[in-house]
Amino acid sequence: MDSITTSLVTLLQGVCVIMVLAYGLTRTRVFAEILDGRRTPKNLAVMAVVFGAFSIYGTVSGVSLLGSYINIRDLGPALAGLLAGPLAGLGAGLLGGAHRFTLGGPTCHGCALSTVVAGLAGGLVYRVRDGRLPTTVQAVALALGIEAFHMAAGLFLGTPMATALIIVRSAVVPMLVANALGMAVFVVIVRNVLEERRTRVAKEAIEGELRVARDIQMSIVPRMFPAFPDRPEVELYAMLDSAKEVGGDFYDYYALDEDRIFFVIGDVAGKGVPASLFMAVTMTLFKAYARPERSSVEVLARVNDKLSRDNETGLFVTAFCGVLNLRTGRLDYANAGHNLPVAIRADGATAFLPRSGGLVLGAVPDFPYKTTSLTLAPGDTLVVYTDGVTEAMDREHALFGNERLLEACRGDRRRAPKVLVEDIVAAVRAHAGDAPQSDDITILAVRYQGRQTVATPLDRPAGSGI
Repeated sequence: MDSITTSLVTLLQGVCVIMVLAYGLTRTRVFAEILDGRRTPKNLAVMAVVFGAFSIYGTVSGVSLLGSYINIRDLGPALAGLLAGPLAGLGAGLLGGAHRFTLGGPTCHGCALSTVVAGLAGGLVYRVRDGRLPTTVQAVALALGIEAFHMAAGLFLGTPMATALIIVRSAVVPMLVANALGMAVFVVIVRNVLEERRTRVAKEAIEGELRVARDIQMSIVPRMFPAFPDRPEVELYAMLDSAKEVGGDFYDYYALDEDRIFFVIGDVAGKGVPASLFMAVTMTLFKAYARPERSSVEVLARVNDKLSRDNETGLFVTAFCGVLNLRTGRLDYANAGHNLPVAIRADGATAFLPRSGGLVLGAVPDFPYKTTSLTLAPGDTLVVYTDGVTEAMDREHALFGNERLLEACRGDRRRAPKVLVEDIVAAVRAHAGDAPQSDDITILAVRYQGRQTVATPLDRPAGSGI
């Protein structure tokens, strides 16, 4: 019993070495071609040589007994056949068998023959299963069958038979266990590799779809500036930077009539695909309900009622929308739980707008939103943003916060909206440093110019960087 245990431990050590080497093989280009079903003379030859070398190692790492070897030699050819078909199995079997034959001994004929048969048996299973990897149980059954044949061939072709019988009795348990275990472990390794490949392919497909979704989402958000080239009374600029491929932030603007423009900015609670779909629906509703005869609060109420009905997802939207009269500078706005905008006056005074109340969109139907008014003088700017700005964090999780936002807005009051937005984004990124972006960043700036407009020297040309 002690000698059988010792032999088994030795064979299992050899199995471990072969499994480590085989795992390295699974990461090679040749192995990937085999798994893809692209069998060529070159990669079949490589498989035959490599697994033939495993077979030879299975012999030399075995236990010598009466001129023969207790070994895991059949493992290499059988695996070559399972993975690449009969030709690879036969090649590996011939290499391992020829090496064993040169060593001689009472069982050399049966052992050499069984090694070749092991490769052909693996190849036969490959053919029967049309190249599909067997289950772990099937692989163990194959290994046991191969080793049973090995024992029979060694016994009946061995000379003298009495010596062959002693060798077979000592080898049967260690070889059955070690080869079956090695076959099972390798099949598990390959199955994990196949699953990893399927996962990677699925991930790449999803990433491709998300890139397309991002392109579609960004095409929904207007990005043509100047926003109103035929209306010198107003300058508007906006930007959106998603934390993921797609996000829930949005902004929009359009002319209601000759004297009034409508603009909106919003943030869907959540990230990713669900938020982006909810964002697209919300944008569509704003565009559908914004009409010259409706105030900002009426538009907000209609969007809220529509989103609140059958909102099984539980998603909601914070939003700020306003109607700016280009003749008078009067801004009528409504706030649905959104961050307070910043008003930058022409004289340099900078402050958040007062709280006006208002529940998020999509939570409660028939909510009574309130209209608030503000008069913008020529040169005044309004900055509207999402919480991705104030909640941007650095490595120590410190927030950008309201005070840093006000400080970024307090620069030269003559800055064009584009320059202002870029400066705020630059301040946010400088604060965050190399910390990952945790939320979408969206900023919209509107500067009321009035009837008389004068270009300022600090207005950077279109296309300038931050």
